[in-house]
Amino acid sequence: MQLIDNFFLNKNYINMKDLSRRGFIKSSLVGAAGLTLLPLLQGFKLSPNNTIRIGFIGLGQQGMNLFNGFSSIPGVQIVAGADVYGIKRQRFEKRVKDYYAALNQSVDVKTYSDYRSILDRKDIDAVIIATPDHWHALMALDACAAGKDVYQEKPMTFTIKESLKVAEAVRKHNVIFAVGSQQRSDPNFQHAVNMAHREANGFGKLAKVNAYVGPAPDPYNLPEETIPEDLDWMRWLGPLEYVHYNSRLNPPISLDPVKNETYWAEWRYFKETGGGFMCDWGAHNFDIGQWALKKDHSGPVKIIPPGYKDTKYLTFVYDNGLEMTNEAYDEAKTRGVKLWGTDGWIEVTRGKITASHDSLLPIKNKDGDGGLYERSSSHLQNFIDAVKARVDPLVPVEIGQRTTTCSILGNIASELKRPVNWSPTNQYFINDPEAALHYHREYHNGYKL
Repeated sequence: MQLIDNFFLNKNYINMKDLSRRGFIKSSLVGAAGLTLLPLLQGFKLSPNNTIRIGFIGLGQQGMNLFNGFSSIPGVQIVAGADVYGIKRQRFEKRVKDYYAALNQSVDVKTYSDYRSILDRKDIDAVIIATPDHWHALMALDACAAGKDVYQEKPMTFTIKESLKVAEAVRKHNVIFAVGSQQRSDPNFQHAVNMAHREANGFGKLAKVNAYVGPAPDPYNLPEETIPEDLDWMRWLGPLEYVHYNSRLNPPISLDPVKNETYWAEWRYFKETGGGFMCDWGAHNFDIGQWALKKDHSGPVKIIPPGYKDTKYLTFVYDNGLEMTNEAYDEAKTRGVKLWGTDGWIEVTRGKITASHDSLLPIKNKDGDGGLYERSSSHLQNFIDAVKARVDPLVPVEIGQRTTTCSILGNIASELKRPVNWSPTNQYFINDPEAALHYHREYHNGYKL
């Protein structure tokens, strides 16, 4: 592997970063003011096609949650779904048809085993990618090349190199790309970050961030089970090195009687198939932490793993000397964020915000939609508005890319059990060939990035 990828020296990439900052400024202007105002504030006209026709790629638990969210948005029509698991295709088709039948609407819904069949359809405007993480990059790249707008579940990609390639493709093909970091659309998280950025009275200057997400992934240790007849296991694996099947990776469901997933698929918790809590929740809480630190278009310069010398928690060190730790702020180990100011603090998690001073709390102390996060209506509405107005959504690709990189760096430092030095400018490791081996994972089964 080359230690310096020529991609980082490409002038187009530098221009892309500049565009990203302008897009971020546009998005920031509407953050707490109301996401659906974005097209009006930008002065763009809506697309002549007032109906956005959507295809879903990945029809598991999160895919169905997102169907519930997107289907409720006026001007959106769900017309296709793709999954390598037959029973999930059947469930999706029935759910969509029943939904539109209840509204006395006739919508032709088709499902496919190969996601590329959705991308080939000229009548589909956008795709929702809600597959396991290892498929995110390949599907996003194909969707961009096909000219489809994309709502991508977090984490954005499985590797750092993938994240950069996707960001480049989004700008090259001029598609709208949103990342499912729903906490950015929660009024409580928006308020907390706003207080830190304003250096509000009672808070002062931001001094440090606790962003608790949980541990790095474990080695795959589930026993082998028989592969269901209607599951194409090799296609599910895609670019992954072969691992045997276990139903914990694909929670069982049934149509008669109706039984949906009762737990989250556990591929996310193993090194071979996912990024652990570090990436799964880092996409949410590290994301908020970097936003508060004003590092949305940068990142840490040093990552210190827990247990190294006197370091108790995974620590991200930034070029301004500030730190973000993977550290819970209460004994319950709530997955949330605590922003420490020189004069006070703010704790925020889904559905709850507290502070050292009442003056730091929202006037109405809104709880956001903490109970509806998997189908956060405002976040999904923002994507649809962005598609119609042809502007960046609240969480554009560059922010998703930086957050994903931060989370993966946490895993790399934890794996190596020593500090890792990182250049946010070059987006590469500094004099560290061992860490560079984790910049990307080798693809298998004939797949190429």
